[in-house]
Amino acid sequence: MAQKTGTSQPPKHAKSARNNRISADLLPVVRFTNKDIIMQIISSEISGDKVLASAYAHELKAYGIEHGLTNWSAAYATGLLIARRVLKKLGLDEDFAGIEEADGEYTLTEAAETDDGERRPFKAFLDVGLARTSTGARVFGAMKGASDGGILIPHSENRFPGFDIESKELDAETLKKYIVGGHVAEYMEMLQDDDEERFKSQFQGYTDDDIEADGLEDLYLEAHKAIREDPFKKVEGEGPKKTKEEWKKESLKYRTKKLTHAERAERVQARIAKLREE
Repeated sequence: MAQKTGTSQPPKHAKSARNNRISADLLPVVRFTNKDIIMQIISSEISGDKVLASAYAHELKAYGIEHGLTNWSAAYATGLLIARRVLKKLGLDEDFAGIEEADGEYTLTEAAETDDGERRPFKAFLDVGLARTSTGARVFGAMKGASDGGILIPHSENRFPGFDIESKELDAETLKKYIVGGHVAEYMEMLQDDDEERFKSQFQGYTDDDIEADGLEDLYLEAHKAIREDPFKKVEGEGPKKTKEEWKKESLKYRTKKLTHAERAERVQARIAKLREE
């Protein structure tokens, strides 16, 4: 008897692949530069990737965080900022408040009960690019901030600072210390006691703004609170955002004029003539 090859149902692995593709359409992308942290929620569509929301560490200045814009604490705050921003944009910010005050505990955003029934959370899968994913990496600070901000990002606790590989448990106090700048405060105090010259070199901006080690926790907690109150706040004194046409006009100032074919040929002949004279 010949084996039946036709089927009206797609094979299981095909359905699984399709479901995985659909569920992975939203990606929180985290990238670090020397002076900034860039975080975007990317939506994958047939026409191409689109940015649903974005947040940058330099925007934290509007919330009182002026220094250390690439450290673990800033990464957390940037993640929190984009979470509150995208949820407010989608009208989900009231249903999914996340963790009101960072406590370092491992949590995942769950479905919320509303007047219209159960509402599933905004779900996205972290994209780290080429960043190292070792335990304690800053990229997980951004992820933790977004998770505490109310976005469901599937993850475990084993890459956070404070996770004990032997006991397989997370020390919430250690993680909270990183969230509110405790590790920076400890380093400041150590340098202040052991190397005054190096302290002045590395933390000159902090001292100029009268920011002391024991005041960092309150600074970050106040920033988190301010982010929740207004995730779209602008830095004071910042001018209006330029339009695409204005940016295009600005870029033309520095763009080299493209030569025509005749102009290029004339330039080549001029160089040949100059070489012959020499």
